[in-house]
Amino acid sequence: MNQPIRRMAVACVVLFLALLLNATYLQFWQADDLNTRADNKRVRDAEFSRERGAILVNGRSIAESRPTDNEYEYQRVYPQPHKYAPITGYYSYIYGRSGIEQTQNEILSGSDSRLFVNRVIDMLGNQQPAGGSVSLTIRPAAQNAAWDGLAALGGDAKGAVVALEPSTGKILAMATSPSYDPNRLASHDFRSVQRAWERLSDNPAKPTANRAAQELFPPGSTFKLITAAAALDNGYDPDSTVPGGYRLELPQTDRTLPNDGGGNCGGDRITLSRALQVSCNVSFGALGVELGPEVIAEQAEAFGFGERPMSDLPAVAASQFPTGEGNTDGPLIAYAAIGQQSVQTSPLQIAMVAAGIANGGTVMKPYLVDEVTSPDLEVLDKTEPEALRSDAMSPANARALTQMMVATVDSGTGTPAQIPGVAVAGKTGTAQRGDDQNPLAWFVSFAPANDPKVAVAVMIEDAGVARTDIAGGRLAAPIAKAVMEAVLR
Repeated sequence: MNQPIRRMAVACVVLFLALLLNATYLQFWQADDLNTRADNKRVRDAEFSRERGAILVNGRSIAESRPTDNEYEYQRVYPQPHKYAPITGYYSYIYGRSGIEQTQNEILSGSDSRLFVNRVIDMLGNQQPAGGSVSLTIRPAAQNAAWDGLAALGGDAKGAVVALEPSTGKILAMATSPSYDPNRLASHDFRSVQRAWERLSDNPAKPTANRAAQELFPPGSTFKLITAAAALDNGYDPDSTVPGGYRLELPQTDRTLPNDGGGNCGGDRITLSRALQVSCNVSFGALGVELGPEVIAEQAEAFGFGERPMSDLPAVAASQFPTGEGNTDGPLIAYAAIGQQSVQTSPLQIAMVAAGIANGGTVMKPYLVDEVTSPDLEVLDKTEPEALRSDAMSPANARALTQMMVATVDSGTGTPAQIPGVAVAGKTGTAQRGDDQNPLAWFVSFAPANDPKVAVAVMIEDAGVARTDIAGGRLAAPIAKAVMEAVLR
């Protein structure tokens, strides 16, 4: 009789211990994962009912929570929705979060461990925890210039603008077109939210995509800056002569690489500075063949290709310079050296290239979040500038390439970016795509050339103009000029 009782007692003890272990595992080890699950309705309801912290630009909110009289108590509101949507992202009961709303959710929702004391005080006062605020590096004037420049292209235009402070990596502007209204996804009318989501998801123009940082495109001739940097690092100087002429005879094939527009770049032999000034395909294709894919790939990686350069936004794309068969082997390196073939990059990365040259060869890690504060305005964290690459170029070569870029704006393909009284360094680009797609228009620049305060990259994917009217100098350079002027004013 005692033996069955003992067995039953042992079994009960084992089950009780298992229950304790499981409860401990769920409440301690799995708590964070369970709390962040999108289908955890209890946690989602509690978070949606809190006063979420503000996202600030120059002290003014671009995302904030306002009291409401329904069951959720607070409504997330975006005062300038389309202009800042690629940065703020959305905060939706049904579809979760994106952008800064996602990466800074713990601070904004009040669940960050640094707000523990605030939560205890709120609990003792029988109040819901309040979120902290996130201040961004964006300059309103630069953001306005970027957004207005894209808007001026027309309602169907697609493109992106990024502006950086070269010495720190601060993102001063980030705008994309088309954009969307995150207020429609933050609404408490869930049926209308679903309809809005379906319209956005079905839109082939991808309005929710952040083309500035999360999408990749062929860079075209803006990539010639990287090829030029590689040449300068391998014995060339601005006055070194390189092949010119109408077309480059490619090795191992009967194909040739012509210049855009069919010109001869000024002669059969021209200087490296002249080649950049007129964006000579023949010259940079020949440099690609001479230097080889490994050298150019190494130079691209020195500027940040191959890695995700920032974490302030989710899903930031890593730019690509793939080597090997079918990408840069044999004659294909000539196309890769002019930013075609399999080369893919983001406007953010191209802005980083310009900023790295402007900063004497040191590429700073780009960032959007300047500081985060508690609900009672205590600074919890402030971002310190950090070098992503300290040796992308030598200072001497960076100065040489800067002067080559200044010549490009003074009397080359980048003249539309000229600013009276300011030396501007720049480079145009026109990237070819498939026969059924218009080319991309690019422009990258920084100013003042002798004391850089801002570096800008502009990419126009589609501007609703004829194929023959698409050029980086014509479409993208005026936007870059406006952004630079906004920062320098």
